[in-house]
Order: sequence, then C-alpha cells, then structure tokens
Amino acid sequence: MTPTKSKTTLPTPSGDLRGTLTTPKITVMVVAAAAPISCIAGIIPLSFAIGSGASTPAAFVIAGVVLLLFSVGYAAMSRRMSSAGGFYQYIARGLGKPPAVAASFVAIVAYNAVALTCVAGIGYFGSVLLDSAFGWTVNWAVLSVVAVVLVGFLGYREIDIAARVLVFLLAAEVAMVVILDVAIVFEKGADAFPLSIFTPDNVINTGSLGLGLMFALLSFIGFESAALYGEETRDPRKTVPRATYLSVTVISVFYFLSSWIAVGAIGPDHVQAVASEQLVTTFFNLSDAFASSSLTTVLEFTYLTSLLASLLALHNASNRYLFVAGREGLLPRWIGTVHPAHGTPSRASLVQTTVNLIAVIVAVSGGLDPYLDVVTAMTGLGTLGVVLLQLAASAAIGAYFVRRGERLVGTLAATAAAFVSLALLVVLIVKNFDTLTGVSSPLIDALPWVLVGIAFIGVIYGIWIKVNRPQVYAGIATEADNEEDQ
Repeated sequence: MTPTKSKTTLPTPSGDLRGTLTTPKITVMVVAAAAPISCIAGIIPLSFAIGSGASTPAAFVIAGVVLLLFSVGYAAMSRRMSSAGGFYQYIARGLGKPPAVAASFVAIVAYNAVALTCVAGIGYFGSVLLDSAFGWTVNWAVLSVVAVVLVGFLGYREIDIAARVLVFLLAAEVAMVVILDVAIVFEKGADAFPLSIFTPDNVINTGSLGLGLMFALLSFIGFESAALYGEETRDPRKTVPRATYLSVTVISVFYFLSSWIAVGAIGPDHVQAVASEQLVTTFFNLSDAFASSSLTTVLEFTYLTSLLASLLALHNASNRYLFVAGREGLLPRWIGTVHPAHGTPSRASLVQTTVNLIAVIVAVSGGLDPYLDVVTAMTGLGTLGVVLLQLAASAAIGAYFVRRGERLVGTLAATAAAFVSLALLVVLIVKNFDTLTGVSSPLIDALPWVLVGIAFIGVIYGIWIKVNRPQVYAGIATEADNEEDQ
C-alpha cells in the first residue's frame, strides 16, 4: 500500500523554514553537537577514574542500546509529524499542551545552558592553549565573544552553510582521534583490545557501573536534535529517522572503540589510577606516548574546534526551539519570523547570540571563573534538562500510540524500556549532581530545582493561555499527522 501524506498548520506570519538538508548533513550536525573529541578528552577519563573504570567501553555499548531503544519511538513519531519543535511537538501530541509549553521552556533553557558550556569552554581552553603554544596572553572573554559572533553569523545564514562548516570541523576532530587509535593499535597489536573487560564479573564489579552509564549517556547529549530539522528536509519521514539511527550508531561505535583502545594502551589494571591522576590530559599523554608531540598539539587545537562545532550545532538546535515558541505565540511573535532570503530562524538566532553575549558580560562583571563556575554549573543544568526532555518524550510517545490504538508492540516495548532507563539516569544525575559538575556548592546543587520551577511556570502559563488566549492555545502543536498505512 502506498503511504499518503498530509500536513496542515494554522496560518502564521512567520512562514516556513527552508533548507535542503539530507541524512548525512543532519547526522553531521547531531554528531557535532555531541562534541566527540571533547567527550574523548573530558568525559571518558572521568568514567575511567570514578565511573566504570576499565569497563567503560561496555558502558558505551549499554548506553548505545538504551538510546537505540529510545530512537525506535522517536523515529516512529518523526515519520508521522515534522516540525522544528522536536520534543515540544511530540509532548504536545502525547501528554497535552500545558506540558508541551513546559517542555518548550525547559528545552530553551537546557540547550542554552549546554551551549554556554561551549562558550565558556572555548574561552578557557583557548586562552590556556594560546599561552602554552605561543606565549600569548588572551582574556578568555575575548575568545568566547569571537566564537559567539562567528556562530551567530553562521546561524543567521542558510542552514546548509552551517552544515558544510560542521562537516569540515567534525572530519578534522574524528581524523585526529582515529590517527591516535591507529598508532596505539600499531604498537600494541591485539593487546589494544583486551577482552577480559567484557566479562560479567568485570562489568559489574569494576568501578561503578551506574556512574559509568551516567557518563556514557551524557556523551550522547544532542543526538535527539535530528527531529528539529524536519521542516528543512525534502523528505522528513525518511531523513529524520535515518539520521537519528545513524547518529546513535556512529557515536556509539566511535566512543566504544576509542575507549577500548585507550584501556588497552594503559592496561586494564592501571586505567583507574592513571586516569585519576591525569584526568583531562589522559588522551593527550597517550598521544605523546604512542604517536608524537606534533599530533598532541593538533589534538589540543582540535579539542578547541570541537567545542566550536558543538556550539554551532547547539546554537542551531536552541534557536529552533525559540523560533517555534515565537511562531506559536508562546513568546513574542517576531522571534518566530523566517528570514525572507535565507529561510532560517534569523531573529531567534539573534536572540540566542545576544543571550550568549550577555552571559559572557555577566560572568566577567561578576568575576566568575569560566571553567570552575560557568562550565560546571551549565553542564549540570543543561544535561539534566535535556535528559528530562528525553524522559518526557518517551512518556509522550507511548501515550500517543496507545491513545491512537496503534498496535505497535515493538515500538511500545522499546519506548517503555527507554523510559525506565532514562528515569534511572535522572535519578543518577540528581543523586550525583556534584560529581557531574565537579563542584560541591549549595548554589550549584540547587540547580535541578531551577528546572522544576521552569517546568511549573510553563504548565501554569499553558493553562493561562488556554483561559485567556484561546486562539493561541488552539494553535499549539496543530500540525496534522503524516498518516501512514499500517
């Protein structure tokens, strides 16, 4: 039987987003948001040291399976509706409009927070790198502002331009890690792939599997953004699901192999001690030992460009949530206006850029440390916010199909398994919030309650809109399903 398509929306003054994104282009943007080399250098050593230790590669396998289960329902939804609203659209159709308004606000805050970790990280690591490599003393804020302006310009222009830039940046960072992996395998041979770490006893009893899974799942943050580009593809029903599955698979394999080879290079019995001592320099030291200092230097600069690529990808994700909130009247309508020539959410991009610049000004004025204060706090806030959105989306996807009476047993089972796994992850993050941020501070430890407050305000605002602005309420997530013959 031939599937039929239908798509209806209420008229808005904003117009439609335009683009010619393909599966590879969306995959690049999604993988770039995960900042692979930043994860390799920053998160994997933490998992070695205080997470699942030598069994970290196994944690990435488990995390990949969990997110593939989530992707089953996520892809099924994306085949039925295409919108730049992403989670907002899905939650509205599954859980109702007030929860969707809450999700929209949480998404805007969470993605902005994750983007700010990149803004501050670029400033901090860039200033350190320029000092160590060339002896140049550059204030971190200067580098952060340059990055924000550059990303803002790319976000304002056609999405295909940003995609091409990300292809180049992502290819560079992946190539550097692959070169290091090959150098280690060339010297270590079969010892670079120790099989002992995958025995049930080692996986369960080596380090903390729970924390290891937390770090592994955090490394995928951004993979869910594929659906945000549905309006900018020729065939979203095929492109978005393919990009989602491909992104999870690519990220899983990349992290799994790189962490496994690193364990083989260091030695399973020494991984925890070495990583505890070296932390973020662990992979750079491996480069010195198995490749060359020249590769290490390039890796360090690629670490910086990885943050820039991630910032660009997250900027694009954030401004689409802002755009949809403006287009549907949750925020001022002018935010939801499409650029007449570029077909992009240009005003939402300008708002996003302005927010980032203000954040840098506030941090400098308040004497905040870009790493110890900004990166740590925003990492915790953004990560928890995105995972909560994934959890809510799982519930919404299940509710959507159950309410429609669709007998998609496999999809519902996968979605239920993903919901349970993500719920456990939320518990782990909240319980170990100081471990995630690396700082024990009453103020930072209270950040999870900020998300609760934002969600509560969103629900109340959604109810207020229903009572006082019924026409706006009627227009929330009104896009009709792309019906499929079952």
